[in-house]
Amino acid sequence: MNYLSGRLNDVKTVWQLLASRIEGQTHVERLNSFYQGQAAGYDQFRKRLLHGRCELFESLAVPENGVWVDLGAGTGENAELWGQRLQQFQQAYLVDLCQPLLDVCSQRISDRGWSNVTAVCEDATSFTPPETHVDLVTFSYSLTMIPDWFQAVNHAWDLLRPGGLLGIVDFYVARKYPQPNLQTHGWFQRNFWPVWFAGDNVFLNPDHLPYLLDRFELISLKESQGSLPFLPLLKVPYYALIAKKSV
Repeated sequence: MNYLSGRLNDVKTVWQLLASRIEGQTHVERLNSFYQGQAAGYDQFRKRLLHGRCELFESLAVPENGVWVDLGAGTGENAELWGQRLQQFQQAYLVDLCQPLLDVCSQRISDRGWSNVTAVCEDATSFTPPETHVDLVTFSYSLTMIPDWFQAVNHAWDLLRPGGLLGIVDFYVARKYPQPNLQTHGWFQRNFWPVWFAGDNVFLNPDHLPYLLDRFELISLKESQGSLPFLPLLKVPYYALIAKKSV
């Protein structure tokens, strides 16, 4: 994509974000409404918004002949982040409820000739692959978009085999009084960002990270802040977590 087409894509995406109404009575309808006009340019715009994804996937170990489930996979770009390591998986399932994004995902799988990757239109709180238990579950900027996020986390626990890995990168805000060794956010961050993102049905929750740390055995955690497209002076908090299901 050249510079001009990239900027035109940005303008179109920003227009969709600012001007398009999110309509629908169900979560699926609202997702499809929101992303229908953005799907084609989704990846290009969000490369500068969704920080830490490359680093997370570079840090994750790939189990030989293992099974990977990406919950809230969207366009399937996360599969690209493995590079050649993707072929080490016996099977990968890219799961999402948004059909416009999954259409892009399915086309990506076809274009790349990935015989071990399947796009699945199902709910992250209930999808279970034929293998029943898997080696790796990831959420990449999707947990904040799942209404029953706690159920999605619990389902990830159920999907994982003992010792299986969980990888998450997402926006968040800290509790007013976070537990020891976690970052503290000021009043502005704790109050501004949840309101800012809620308009797009992205819900930053101070309980996400504490719940994950309580539910899984921590391997690594990075708390950081990233810039926004066209708003470089504002920094939004995000975290990247790798944990495992206790044996």
